[in-house]
Amino acid sequence: MFYRYLLGGALLTGIAGCAHHTTFFQPDARVRPTTAAPLPPGTDSVLATAGRHYRRSGFYTLFFGKHYRDVWATPVWVLVFDPATEMGGLKFEKRGGGFQTVSATLESSTGREYALRTLDKDPYKTLPKVLRHTFVLTLVRDATSAANPYAALTVPPLAQAAGIPHTHPRIFYVPPSETNLGTATDDMQGKLVMLEEKFDGAENLTPAFGNAVDLVDTDDVLAGRYASPTHQIDQLAFARARLLDILIGDWDRHEGQWQWAEYQQNDHTIYRPVPKDRDQVYFRFDDGLIPWLMSRKWAVRKFRTFRPRYEDVSGTVHNAHFLDTRALPEITAAQFQQLATDLQRRLTDSVIAVAVHQLPPPIYELEGEYIARALRERRAALPEAARQFYHVLAEHVEVVGTDEPDRFVTERFSDSTTRVSVYRLPRKKQQVVDPKPYYQRTFRNQDTKTITYFGLRGEDEFVVRGNVRTGIRLNIHGGPNEDTVVDSSQVAGGKRRMFYYDTKTGNNLTPGPSTVDRRRRGVASHAYDREGY
Repeated sequence: MFYRYLLGGALLTGIAGCAHHTTFFQPDARVRPTTAAPLPPGTDSVLATAGRHYRRSGFYTLFFGKHYRDVWATPVWVLVFDPATEMGGLKFEKRGGGFQTVSATLESSTGREYALRTLDKDPYKTLPKVLRHTFVLTLVRDATSAANPYAALTVPPLAQAAGIPHTHPRIFYVPPSETNLGTATDDMQGKLVMLEEKFDGAENLTPAFGNAVDLVDTDDVLAGRYASPTHQIDQLAFARARLLDILIGDWDRHEGQWQWAEYQQNDHTIYRPVPKDRDQVYFRFDDGLIPWLMSRKWAVRKFRTFRPRYEDVSGTVHNAHFLDTRALPEITAAQFQQLATDLQRRLTDSVIAVAVHQLPPPIYELEGEYIARALRERRAALPEAARQFYHVLAEHVEVVGTDEPDRFVTERFSDSTTRVSVYRLPRKKQQVVDPKPYYQRTFRNQDTKTITYFGLRGEDEFVVRGNVRTGIRLNIHGGPNEDTVVDSSQVAGGKRRMFYYDTKTGNNLTPGPSTVDRRRRGVASHAYDREGY
């Protein structure tokens, strides 16, 4: 558990660079030199390293892994960042970043926003205070070398071919003389940074988003989805994006790694995913004794190493489980296979070649051919990876209603299939409601062990019917308002396969032979985690 905490995120550095045979070195964000040599006048590019300090001896790497240490320590030519001229002129707006990355939001003269963030990361604030000035900081910091600092450059051609929105990241060097980055200036001077568009707010929409009306956070999407059936996620688009994540080994796809384009269609609001923050693409971790042990399935399973074969799809998608269960509850096995086949067709050898050649030439010499070969082999096996991903999602499924009245109908058709349909109920008698379900899916009993329903705040109805020999377990969590549950289903042998969780009073239950009444005092029985807390 100790190491699981220590390696829970990505980490810090210093930057070494040289221009016209002048070397600049920034050792640590908290230990700064008293003076910084300026770049020669007119310098527009420098030869710099992303993290020379990650280079270690062979004995050290035997235990802690070689990772991408050579990539971090290899000098590459990059442009010098000048906010006055880049994108027609960029002005500092605010400092951003979490506990590990230094970042700043910059704004162009047209109001377009860009994110500028350091390639290297700092785990200092993620550690307990008692550990911040110990060897533990060095060890956790060293794990940053498992990430390829230039990998994000390869994603745009792949995403473009796949039909998935993407940014256009570029690498720069911030000279020690640069002073126009506001409160982020001191932490960016002398370092390599990445500049890319921000997709947040209507002011950052581009023609690529068509008739989208806004760009919103995941929290806003889920809030809208739970508020009303008229707010829906484009699940096929999200499934496509998640398959690309799996292909490129990007395991860190939690809810904060997405923005969403908002569309208005026939009185409905549709949200389509916009991936961001490609820090963990082509991750390489288990090539040392200690990280190998830590990345076993019984340890920190999410730290999956990118290689030609998929080693553990369940581990690769682990970090995104919260969002996957909420944004992919309708996607079937057949749909996953169709998406995988389509991606195979789109991601041709030439697309992959173009993608890996976005790496700086010295980095391509080190890693390009291996990454290209691995992508081709993973592409060939993508349908199998999609099948495994489907089974991860299908084993335990959540069917979540809204804060409006909903009707959940479960039909046990046979020993092999169960169909779930969710309808919007009228708030008032005169209200006209679409008779079609806003959610419907037929589950295969061999794939799904449990279906869990959450009615949320509406006065909901739950109907379960059908007589079968075997059936999926159903868990019904009504919600804080008055709900009605009618279970007329029967599973052979008197098996109890429908469990009702709610408060003891204020609800109506008509039980059947398969019903288990789990109503209790208190609201914990129907609580639902909307935000991932």
